[in-house]
Amino acid sequence: MTWRTALAASRATRSFSTSTRAQFPRRIRPRELSLDEIEDWQPSKKAVVEGLLTKEDYRSFPKKGEQANTFSPDDVEEFQYDDTTSDGHRLLDQQRQVLYYFRLIEHEMPKLVAFRKPFVPPTSDRPMTVRSIDYGGESHPVTAKRVISVPVTYLPLRDANATHKLKVLAGVRWTSEPPKDAGFRYKEEGGEHGYIKISCEDFPEPSMNLKWASDALDRLVAEANDTSDPMTDVPLDTRHIDWKRAKRGIGIKNGDLAGGRKRTAEPPSLRDFPREWLPAHPRPAPVQS
Repeated sequence: MTWRTALAASRATRSFSTSTRAQFPRRIRPRELSLDEIEDWQPSKKAVVEGLLTKEDYRSFPKKGEQANTFSPDDVEEFQYDDTTSDGHRLLDQQRQVLYYFRLIEHEMPKLVAFRKPFVPPTSDRPMTVRSIDYGGESHPVTAKRVISVPVTYLPLRDANATHKLKVLAGVRWTSEPPKDAGFRYKEEGGEHGYIKISCEDFPEPSMNLKWASDALDRLVAEANDTSDPMTDVPLDTRHIDWKRAKRGIGIKNGDLAGGRKRTAEPPSLRDFPREWLPAHPRPAPVQS
């Protein structure tokens, strides 16, 4: 059997249902009706806007491509050198924008004097500051964040033991220096015992984040005034402050961050555990066999 005979036999035995033409028949598009053949013709909304209300308006309206062919270079007027270029117009737009703001500064800014208020420094009964971030009305996740900062001196603490307990419980939220962008000056009055900083951005509304941070500060003060466990034997952990100073290269060496041993900057280990925290029970003597 030659290849021609085999090809003819395969074509004869092939099912018609597997033919591409049978599976994907050609779709014949219906003929589009002309404007005169449509009896219940109504103009569309776009046609009403363009003023095509009747069939005569459609017939007089130029078809697609006819408007492009009506252009002729002879219709272009000769340049009379009475206008600037595109770059010149952009420069003029920039100057107009600058002049617009200059006019606001000259005529509108003096009106803000009527809303001027004298500065009143915060009193001791309102020592807390609240910091927020705003992008001029633009939506951003950080705009809901609220950060509160307060000097420890102005908190209603019972005594010096309560002040120490507050610092221990606050952990890294307590710093000896005023936090950045908190509104407090360095070494100002009231910062002898450091500052507490608490932030929250877990809730969608700014007021909810501020309420949580304020409640956390209230719970911290209430726990510090609790005399059941004064925590006087717990030393104050200042490693987070030492690391910040070491990053800035001031105040402390990198090798003197944990336990006071002169070594390279490595993480604390069991050798840095305070000896005064170990139990005073003596070790039992080894049993001799």
